[in-house]
Amino acid sequence: MNVTHQNIVVLGAGESGVGAAILAKAKGLSVFVSDASPIKDKFKAELNEHQIAWEEGGHTLERVLAADEIIKSPGIPNSSNLIKTILEAGITPICEIEFAARYTKAKLIAITGSNGKTTTTHLTYHILKKAGLNVEMAGNMGVSLARRLATNFNPDYFVIELSSFQLEDMYKFHANVAILLNITPDHLDRYNHSMDEYGKAKMRITQNQTKDDAFIYYADDEEIRKQLSQHIIEANKLPFSMQDETVEGGYYDAKTQTITIKNKLTMSIHDLALKGQHNVQNALAAGIAGKIFEIRKESLRESLADFTNVEHRLEFVAKVNGIEFINDSKATNINSTWYALECMTNPVVWIVGGVDKGNDYEELLPLVKEKVKAIICLGKENNKIIESFQNDIEVIVEAFSASEAVAYGYRLAKKGETVLLSPACASFDLFENFEDRGQQFKTAVRAL
Repeated sequence: MNVTHQNIVVLGAGESGVGAAILAKAKGLSVFVSDASPIKDKFKAELNEHQIAWEEGGHTLERVLAADEIIKSPGIPNSSNLIKTILEAGITPICEIEFAARYTKAKLIAITGSNGKTTTTHLTYHILKKAGLNVEMAGNMGVSLARRLATNFNPDYFVIELSSFQLEDMYKFHANVAILLNITPDHLDRYNHSMDEYGKAKMRITQNQTKDDAFIYYADDEEIRKQLSQHIIEANKLPFSMQDETVEGGYYDAKTQTITIKNKLTMSIHDLALKGQHNVQNALAAGIAGKIFEIRKESLRESLADFTNVEHRLEFVAKVNGIEFINDSKATNINSTWYALECMTNPVVWIVGGVDKGNDYEELLPLVKEKVKAIICLGKENNKIIESFQNDIEVIVEAFSASEAVAYGYRLAKKGETVLLSPACASFDLFENFEDRGQQFKTAVRAL
């Protein structure tokens, strides 16, 4: 079939869906957008501006099934009745990244992992940009790859953040450099509560790689090791480790507190812009990617030292009467919050809660006992959190808005202490998304 006559249906009118629709239209394809929920006004305006037909509040099945190709939102699970019906009709939906990647000849650096992928994506972009390469960023956070390409902007390099949800619906996508940071429990409700299923989705980042490509991964991660035993990896493997200095990619020496990247660049972790053990791992992964593209040692060192962290990830907000407020709203799982608590050097008033994704709080208990003086539950349903920590933390209160949580934090913390928003949960019970949660937190802090 001639691709220029393809009939495209896009399911979901968020950033990725609307980006895909605009790109498809720009490439001369026939496009229809269908969303089961109401479409945001800003996206409606864009669809209308590009003369793209759309519907909201439900799907017209006949029109959906008339598609030559269906691009679906990562938020729609393949277990849904709609997708089952589409599959039965002989159509395999793809995600926006799979569609968009057809239209670029750029080198693709793809990054995934349960934690750290946004920071590592921004850091890798920062390294390449500072070295003078023609590079752009896209994917799971911020602007979709399709939207970037629809503007005829086609750089030499794309750094792309990928979620497991996106990877599920990618088949021919080819990463020149694939980075897998870790596989820890997250979104397990989507994967039949199976770490193996979740891990397999993450490993799809390596599909279609050849011996000319690179696969950077965390060698110490137990789940990654399990997956590696089940997969044949064609790419050049460049693992990084916090324990083994013989690995090919890079390692951290705890004794000297230094990192070494591809045996060429050694740097004290005290010179890294980002603090905490998890950011040592992120720096190693991004640094190895930089070395693959032959970034000079001096430039690489400067980039790792002057990088500014992304919004909502251990973001310093303000110090009010000696009390520090930190926004880690992007911590939507236990592992992310573990890293946040591990970084804390002052006594912590911890704001936690939201939509629980099957969390086991047991692994946080040692850190909570050591560092947390009070807990503020920020969610509609807090029983599990209260039960998990009530025997060890004397003060546990409930808040039902960001401003209420911040007011509690200000009251419970003393000078020299930290109020940390690191929810370990999704945000959809009280907020639109984790960005909204973080913004409301920051607004409330600044209003003190």
